Amino acid sequence: MMVHIPGVLDRAEAAQSLTDLQNADWVDGRVTAGYQSAQVKANRQVPEGHPAARRVGERVVAALNRNPLFISAALPHRIFPPLFNRYGPGENFGSHVDNAIRQVPGTGLRIRTDLSATLFLTDPDDYDGGELVIEDTYGTHAVKLPAGDMVVYPSTSLHHVRAVTRGERISSFFWIQSIVRDDGQRTLLFNMDQAIQRLGTDHPDHPSFTAMTAVYHNLIRQWAEL
Repeated sequence: MMVHIPGVLDRAEAAQSLTDLQNADWVDGRVTAGYQSAQVKANRQVPEGHPAARRVGERVVAALNRNPLFISAALPHRIFPPLFNRYGPGENFGSHVDNAIRQVPGTGLRIRTDLSATLFLTDPDDYDGGELVIEDTYGTHAVKLPAGDMVVYPSTSLHHVRAVTRGERISSFFWIQSIVRDDGQRTLLFNMDQAIQRLGTDHPDHPSFTAMTAVYHNLIRQWAEL
């Protein structure tokens, strides 16, 4: 399931994040790539642990924790500290699948990458090319979103970033371990939760609202891994 989550950061937060990152020390993006990914990766990243990365990363995580659509779609258990990449003219990232397990730097904590996320920090008009292209059973989907918007998708998906031909594309990327491992189960829960919210808005006193909510939570109780 691929979900577009608008306005994770508002315009001011996205602009401030860009300012914080512009003067950071950018390094070869292959520093966080696995063996296969390193063969097809040509971009730059802010080093993990850089003060700007920590500052903006904390802003992103705080925004995610108050975003109901993200919570509904991801059912997050752990969020990998956000990373930041930069693509200029000619830079791209070839087709790959993200590593299944990531260790949080400086800790013994490892997370299973159930979901991948890209949060756009530059507007589409600021650059040409640079689309995130995600492949799934329904075909390929080119994603290029306004600054502050995010897409989440299963980490099992093949994906790539097309070469930038003008300007620069700066984004945050990270992974989520969900309390529900299976993407099909997460999709069912997300669709049910969205239907429950609409039912609660349209018919808040209807007995079905309580009954559906009970089913939703009982399914989470059955499927959750904590």
